[in-house]
Amino acid sequence: MDNISLLLVDDEDDFRRTIAKRLKKRGFSPEEAGTGEECLAILEKTPVDIVILDVKMPGMNGIETLHHIKERYPKTEVIMLTGHATTRDGVDGIKKGAFDYLSKPIELEHLLGKIRQAHEKIRREEEKLREAEFRARMEQQMTTTERLASLGTLAAGVAHEINNPLAIIKESAGFMKLILGKEEFADMPRRKDFELALGKIEKGIDRARRITLQLLGFARKDDSVLAEVDLLELVDEAIQLVNREAVNKNIEIVREMARDSGAIWSDPYRLRQVLINLITNSIHATGSGGKITIMIEDMGEEVALTVKDTGQGIPKENLKRIFEPFFSTKSPGKGTGLGLFVTRNIIEKFGGSINVESRIGQGTSFSVKLPKYCEIKESLARDERVDFLDKLKKHNGSTH
Repeated sequence: MDNISLLLVDDEDDFRRTIAKRLKKRGFSPEEAGTGEECLAILEKTPVDIVILDVKMPGMNGIETLHHIKERYPKTEVIMLTGHATTRDGVDGIKKGAFDYLSKPIELEHLLGKIRQAHEKIRREEEKLREAEFRARMEQQMTTTERLASLGTLAAGVAHEINNPLAIIKESAGFMKLILGKEEFADMPRRKDFELALGKIEKGIDRARRITLQLLGFARKDDSVLAEVDLLELVDEAIQLVNREAVNKNIEIVREMARDSGAIWSDPYRLRQVLINLITNSIHATGSGGKITIMIEDMGEEVALTVKDTGQGIPKENLKRIFEPFFSTKSPGKGTGLGLFVTRNIIEKFGGSINVESRIGQGTSFSVKLPKYCEIKESLARDERVDFLDKLKKHNGSTH
């Protein structure tokens, strides 16, 4: 009861002040207003749980004031005050959304009882709203969990099917490399070109295997290997991998970074994936002739990495959803909606954070902060799914 906020509205100053004084002795701190207009002005500045409202007032009467209150502040409950000869107004007030009405002169205990009942109604409505939101979140997360489980099964099958031909290609490349190393081929024309091509094949095989391992990361726990990473070199590698698409769209990629600002201990393979995902997203969002800026800043114990573009921007309603799995604004077949979801999980697993700022027509900026000496955490997405399933079991157990 101490936390209930009240507003007492009555044009009779003596009556209003007397009721307010008696309510204060019972632990309340009611606001006071002498007119309907003053009541609405107070509500505009300060949220109130319960309004005690006189029906007969000069200017805007109680019924008109009630209409505005329920229209603008539907969660606020209203107790009407009427004279003995105007109880009809109290009934009209209830029809228009008032909680109840009392006839003057009022008994304080009767008024306190109505306040308690109105507050209990507010509490029940809030609980219903929280339960509805909880159920909606559970349904959404259950759908996501099921889709991720299906993706894990699919990933395991795809990885197996891809790894088999990769093994054959790697074995064949190794055999060819062994043959080229024999003395009889020492004077072979363009021998160096063949060796270079085989080296590229082996690197491509290693990268393909990394991709299949990342796919399997949805299905089972995978280990990360920490090493000293030069972010500047990693940025250059990532740019080279996506540069063809940027050149085709006439997009300029600019680096703004000091040579001594990018050394951290982390997993280079995962960070490369983060960079590729962020830069690729920027390329897709940026039109021809646009610009992407990649910045690295030393922040003491952390390193800040920013990927900023001059693209179309992200609508405000989508900003909170872009890191959700399977959420994509691209046309069907153009994106899986997993890139930013994976990116965020990698960053958070390494103890970092990612934030996004965007303005329609001006571009988007993704800001990543990473500790220089990361401590690998369990996959947050997986922990969230386990925690969610536990909550779901408990909730189902309590409702049956």
